[in-house]
Amino acid sequence: MKARIVCCALLLLCLLTAGCAKAPNDAQLASQVQDKFSQDSGLQGKQLSAQSANGVVTISGTVDNDVQRDAAARYASGIPGVKEVVNNLTVGAPTPAPVAQEAPTAPPVEEQKPAAPVRKKEVVHKKKPAPTQMADAGAADAGAASAMQDHQPASPVAPPPPATPPPPPPPQKVTIPAGTTLAVRLVDGIDSEKNQAGETFKATLNSPLSVDGDVAIPAGYDVEGHLVDVKSAGKFAGQSVVILQLDRIGVGNQSYSITTDQYKKQGSSRGKNTAEKVGAGAAIGAIIGGIAGGGKGAGIGAAAGGGLGGGIQAATKGQQIKLPPETVLSFTLQGPVTVIPASGKDAGRQKMDVSQ
Repeated sequence: MKARIVCCALLLLCLLTAGCAKAPNDAQLASQVQDKFSQDSGLQGKQLSAQSANGVVTISGTVDNDVQRDAAARYASGIPGVKEVVNNLTVGAPTPAPVAQEAPTAPPVEEQKPAAPVRKKEVVHKKKPAPTQMADAGAADAGAASAMQDHQPASPVAPPPPATPPPPPPPQKVTIPAGTTLAVRLVDGIDSEKNQAGETFKATLNSPLSVDGDVAIPAGYDVEGHLVDVKSAGKFAGQSVVILQLDRIGVGNQSYSITTDQYKKQGSSRGKNTAEKVGAGAAIGAIIGGIAGGGKGAGIGAAAGGGLGGGIQAATKGQQIKLPPETVLSFTLQGPVTVIPASGKDAGRQKMDVSQ
C-alpha cells in the first residue's frame, strides 16, 4: 500500500512538472522578442516586427546603425525556445547635421612698400687748374658749394613698424544632431540592491561621435549620468527596475549638457509563478494524506505539500539587476548639441561591443 501511495504521488508531480516546462509557442516567442526590443533605449520607438514559425524568428524593420542591428539579433537569439534568427533589419541613412556657419575672415592687411633708395651724388674729379686761374676758380667753387647746399636732398625717412598680425579666427563649432547613438562604458557599477534613485554615475565614451564623417568628439572622454529610478525585488515577489539617463559630456576644459533617452532594465517577476507552485504543493500533500487514510493523514499531507511549495517559493526570489563596471550601454540623443571639435583622446581602454 505504501509503495502505491508513493508511486501515485510521483506520477502527479511528474505531470505537474511537464505542464510547467511546456515550451512556448510561436506567438509567445514573437511577443517576448518585442518585449526585449521595447526595453532597449536604442530600439524603443522604432517600427520593428518579429514573427516566429516553428521556433525560427524573423525580425524586420529599420534601425539607425549596425550596433542596433546586431543588438536586436542578440536579444532574439537569447530567448529560450528560439532555434534560429533571420535578421532582415536594414540600416537607415543618418539625419544630416546642420552646416556650421563660417566665421567672417579678417580683411587682408596692406603691405607697406619700402622707401625708394636715395641715389648718392657722383663725385667728378676735375683736372687741377693752372696757377693763373686759381683766384677765379676759387670764387666759382665757393658759389658752386653754396648752390649744392641749397639743393642737398633730405635724409631718408625710417620705415614704419610692421603692422600687428590679426588675431586667429575663432574655432568653428559643429552640431551633433538628435537621434545620434552614444555608446558609453560604465566606470561605476550599478546594483539594484545597493544604489538609490538620484545618484550619479560615471562612464566614458566608448565610440567617437561623428558629423558627416568627421570626428567631433573622439572616444575616451568622460560622460556623467544619473539614476532616474531604482527598485529592488522583494524576497518572494516584485520586479527589480533600473532606469538610467545621461546628463553631460566633458571634453577638455569644456562641459556640454546633453539630453538622451532613458536606458531601462527590468528583472523577471516570480510572484505569480511562486503562488502557483505553492498551491500545487499543497494539493499534492492533500492527495497523499487522503490516500493515507483521510482525516489526520490528509492534514499531515497538506502541511507537507505546503512546506514543499514554500521551499520552491524561497528558491525563486525576484531577479536583481547588476551592471558591473566596463558594461557598455547605448543611449540616443533627444536634442542636438553644439560642440567645438576636440583632438583625439583615446583612453587606451579596450573597446567592447554594445551588449546591453
